[in-house]
Amino acid sequence: MADPALPRSAAGDRSPWLIAVVVSLATFMEVLDSTIANVSLRHIAGGLGSSQDESTWILTSYLISNAIILPVSGWLSMLIGRKRFYMICVAIFTGSSLLCALAPSLPWMIGFRVLQGLGGGGLAPTEQSIFADSFPPEKRAAAFAMYGVTVVVAPAIGPVLGGWLTESWSWHWIFLINLPVGLVALTLIWFLVDEPPAVVQDTKDFRARFVPDWLGFVLVAMTFGALQVTLDRFDQDDGFASESILVFFTVTVFSGLALVWWERQHPQPVFDVRLFKVRSFAVANLLMFLLGFTLYSTTQIIPMLVQNLLHYDALEAGKCLALGGVTAAMVMPLAGVVSTRVPGKLLLVGAFVATAFAFFHTSTLNSEVSFRTLSLTRVYQSLPLPFLFVTLTTAGYVGVPPDKNSEASAIINLMRNLGGSVGVAAATTGMSWRTQVHHARLAEHVTPFDTLVQQALDHAHGSLAALQQAVQTQAQLMSYMDIFHLWAYVALAVAPFALLLKNPPKGAPVGH
Repeated sequence: MADPALPRSAAGDRSPWLIAVVVSLATFMEVLDSTIANVSLRHIAGGLGSSQDESTWILTSYLISNAIILPVSGWLSMLIGRKRFYMICVAIFTGSSLLCALAPSLPWMIGFRVLQGLGGGGLAPTEQSIFADSFPPEKRAAAFAMYGVTVVVAPAIGPVLGGWLTESWSWHWIFLINLPVGLVALTLIWFLVDEPPAVVQDTKDFRARFVPDWLGFVLVAMTFGALQVTLDRFDQDDGFASESILVFFTVTVFSGLALVWWERQHPQPVFDVRLFKVRSFAVANLLMFLLGFTLYSTTQIIPMLVQNLLHYDALEAGKCLALGGVTAAMVMPLAGVVSTRVPGKLLLVGAFVATAFAFFHTSTLNSEVSFRTLSLTRVYQSLPLPFLFVTLTTAGYVGVPPDKNSEASAIINLMRNLGGSVGVAAATTGMSWRTQVHHARLAEHVTPFDTLVQQALDHAHGSLAALQQAVQTQAQLMSYMDIFHLWAYVALAVAPFALLLKNPPKGAPVGH
């Protein structure tokens, strides 16, 4: 029988844990897809007859459409109905995955990836909203631990699975693998997930007083679409020296300011910025952004390091992250239990400090590092992640009205994703700059009168080109270590902000 204390629960008379597993399937598939194509990009480019630079739009197009739909997914679920919206998103994502696998050329692939991003963008926020409504406050941390397994482990598995499928079969299978998962998820959602009367009534009330916010929708698309292009292309297009980057950045700033002004006064905003008036929600989102900036961005940085400098193939690069993903999955249930017994503020401060020390350790690696050491390094980085994720996600709903859970979920997921995008952009740009600095300093010591240089030339059989390559490789490695060193200080700097969070009151009603 349905719990009367949880009128918005999607579980009905079933166990909420069963519903949690059901709705996690599709979200796991979508989050997995956000990284599975990264290591296979070279193979996809070859199969579609495009250059490596052109093929990066396969990733960018997905991220742009995903960033556009994320902030408005709460509004759309209220307008369409939560269960119906979730099933539409699963269907679009699954169908577009098939189209991606069958794409005959790069333009078609980019178009299908846009469609895939639109479908995938609504999955994680809706699942998180279902979790928040289906579990009482005292059990939310444990529930979000399961959700955390989805969004934390999937990015780590993605590169491994993508590399294995590409090396063993073909790149088409990184998209085709979504079909059986999507069909199973649709079937289970249809039969098992309820749309409770309270949620149905919310949808009816929303439609009854519905005031279209088309300008808000356009401003959201312009702001987050232009921001994602700016971040994803910043390093490749030479930063602000590029006219296109300047244009996209200008659009981001002015449309963002207009978005905040417009949405504050609209009666039914597509992106409810007024939620940031809730202190705990605002602080949790800031910390979630910084979590994405530091830990999530390294999910892309580490494979870049091992492929570019250590010459690992796609599968080996993915395996470097796998042990960290397994560790996070094993620790996540413990984080759900601990977060209900230890004050969230203290837990977050400790986890951020532990993250900082993990990054300090990473910044000491050298070119002789073994696969085992790399894997353990990722484990150290992953250990604090469950405690950060569960505590921040739970704290994000403190003080948020129950009928705003969908909008809150959308914003929390947006902040995490944006943090990762900004982190990757900052890391790649910083590495390019620091590589130039280190190369210039190292090259100063490369003279024909230096004994060590003469020995190096003898070892390279007199090849100056080989020596130059060695200098470039060392400069690149030092730039990677600089980024991890900087990220450690960022983690230490944000730790005190956790003290601004409010602890969820004991026995509070849902949504408070």
